[in-house]
Amino acid sequence: MAEPSRDALAALVAPHLPPGQHLARLVPIGTGKHNRSYWVEARSGQRWVLRVAPADDTGLLFYERRMMRQEPDLHRLIRARTTIPLAEVVTADFTRARLDRDWLLLSALPGCPLSQAGLDPTSTGHVLTSVGRHLRQLHALLATDCLGQRAYGYLGAHRPMAPQPTWDAAFGLMWNRLLDDVVACGCYTQEQAGILRAAYERHQHHFRRPVEPHLLHMDVWAENILVDEHGHLSGLVDFDRALWGDPEIEFAVLDYCGLSQPPFWAGYGRERDTSPAAQIRQRFYLLYELQKHMPIAVWRFHDPAGAAGYHAQALALAEPLLSETA
Repeated sequence: MAEPSRDALAALVAPHLPPGQHLARLVPIGTGKHNRSYWVEARSGQRWVLRVAPADDTGLLFYERRMMRQEPDLHRLIRARTTIPLAEVVTADFTRARLDRDWLLLSALPGCPLSQAGLDPTSTGHVLTSVGRHLRQLHALLATDCLGQRAYGYLGAHRPMAPQPTWDAAFGLMWNRLLDDVVACGCYTQEQAGILRAAYERHQHHFRRPVEPHLLHMDVWAENILVDEHGHLSGLVDFDRALWGDPEIEFAVLDYCGLSQPPFWAGYGRERDTSPAAQIRQRFYLLYELQKHMPIAVWRFHDPAGAAGYHAQALALAEPLLSETA
């Protein structure tokens, strides 16, 4: 499908600006890899952020389809129960009445992405400490309290999976659904996927442990961390991949993105489990984060060489899990 024109997008958002504010222009925001984002600038100088989801016929992972639909409820919940700097959702339209895709209009947070801030190591460490403090608050939100159900998995309005009664069941379903996507994009054979499915079944007992359904961001990296002009954390953005489950999988995303550093842990205020069982779970969680890049490379970036690189990394990471005695 053709991308909507800026004139069409301007016509959508203009009626939702506060009284007396007149739209001046829409300016593309270069960061972000999934949604298209724009600064919505008024003649007064005030601005907002428009986020437009990709079309449904874009190559999407199983949990990415219409995942923006969970953000309004999550933003309200997080803003009400934590001090995490999070944008207010001004309006959201998921009706497809005037556009063939979902979109959100958000208040603008100050600052720029950490990836563009040019901070020295000490200042970066201070930011990561703040990220740790805020993720500790996020992880304190439990589905039992916030949603009224003890359930695990992607529980938002996009409903990519059925809620599961335990974390090991939820992750097993997520693991297999993601392997389906990797097979569908041509990067794994059915035999390779079958070996990885069997590996999880063999190790599933390591996931059967008491764990509450914590709210997890699942996409904390340098472009989703905002930093103000003084080098202080000013926002966390892009909660559309959020799920409810074991914080250890969140830590694996931070590992993958290079943010799991001592300043983060100082802010988070808890020591990480480094037991042999936790190390096995960590390897599965890293694989879950890594394997998604194969379908993304094939379907969205048309980059078979990049997908082949991820394929090689994934098989090397998986190797210790494949032994019958592991």
